[in-house]
Amino acid sequence: MLNKYARAFFTRVLTPFAALLLRLGVSPDAVTLVGTAGVMAGALVFFPMGEFFWGTIVITIFVFSDLVDGNMARQAGISSRWGAFLDSTLDRVADGAIFAGFALWYAGSGDDNTLCAVAIFCLASGQVVSYTKARGESIGLPVAVNGLVERAERLVISLVAAGLAGLHTFGVPGIDVLLPIALWIVAAGSLVTLIQRVVTVRRESAEADAAEAAAGQTAADPSAAGSAGPGSEGDR
Repeated sequence: MLNKYARAFFTRVLTPFAALLLRLGVSPDAVTLVGTAGVMAGALVFFPMGEFFWGTIVITIFVFSDLVDGNMARQAGISSRWGAFLDSTLDRVADGAIFAGFALWYAGSGDDNTLCAVAIFCLASGQVVSYTKARGESIGLPVAVNGLVERAERLVISLVAAGLAGLHTFGVPGIDVLLPIALWIVAAGSLVTLIQRVVTVRRESAEADAAEAAAGQTAADPSAAGSAGPGSEGDR
């Protein structure tokens, strides 16, 4: 849901900036690489130190590159399979870095093995949720379900909570509890989404296999596609 509407809104907002970068001779691939590097730096430098507010600010600035690079490619008319592959691959790297940053904090100064495990689960489940859709589509299935928590929801929930939790260092009491709550929500939502996609792929694959079997039977026995013989109308 967020992915659909937020992407459309920010695409319109960022179109002039994308056009400016093109005029400056910047390539979409360069924006993708720099954006991913910025997200990784924000997550793996600031989060393990407990600097959630500033880490979130850095990540938010660079995460918009995911919208800018595609916008640039469309404006320049140079959209390609390579660009789509690079963008999708580095999205997974950036997402992994964010939850790895949380895990490192809780494994170290945060001193909470349970939340460290939850963060690792968020990292792994997010990767698998994306993989299920990509793998299903690669074998010719539509995978006609998005699920409860997509990438946009995972990022918004976790980063908003992290940014607000970071205000604890500025003297705002009790607000640091938001990040653990967000991680549990993302973990549960990712699990539900994974189940939704696996169930959908199972159903679609069964339907596709049945359709192929029926088509093969018809090809082997063309008469099967015709009348079922005397009495067939009454049997319907």
